[in-house]
Amino acid sequence: MTAKILVSACLVGRPVRYDGAAKTLDHLALARWRDEGRLVVVCPELAGGFSVLRPPAEIAEGLSGRDVLAGTARVVDSSGADVTALYLDGARSALALARAEGCRFALLIDGSPSCGSAYIYDGAFAGRKHAGAGVTAALLRAEGLEVFTPSEIAALEARLESVDAG
Repeated sequence: MTAKILVSACLVGRPVRYDGAAKTLDHLALARWRDEGRLVVVCPELAGGFSVLRPPAEIAEGLSGRDVLAGTARVVDSSGADVTALYLDGARSALALARAEGCRFALLIDGSPSCGSAYIYDGAFAGRKHAGAGVTAALLRAEGLEVFTPSEIAALEARLESVDAG
């Protein structure tokens, strides 16, 4: 059985980001996993009810997705609107999809208030990053999925090899 990977839609070229862009990851491993049928593509923000072309959002006050899940932080967009509920809905939807498809791993774009797993923005809309995870990445980790960033794709390859061999 080949392990499945939940992957951010923007990484496979889908223009789903807040600004209508993609963040396509051009990597041989990703192409191979696509050809092997391992990829399960999701955009938690669209799954949560957002549309493409939306104001950018950040987790407020330098907090993280774990805090949002605990109910002690909010996600706000650049106009000040509280969009926490949509981010929570998207995270739950991504988790449900991962479970339904048997995903053990996730490859998520970093920096996003949904998918970021190594760093996210600090909530001031000033381009400042800090260590932390977005809402979806935090939920997936809490539920036992191993989450990787594009810069960790070699580590994901190694994990897949060990899982497939064992």
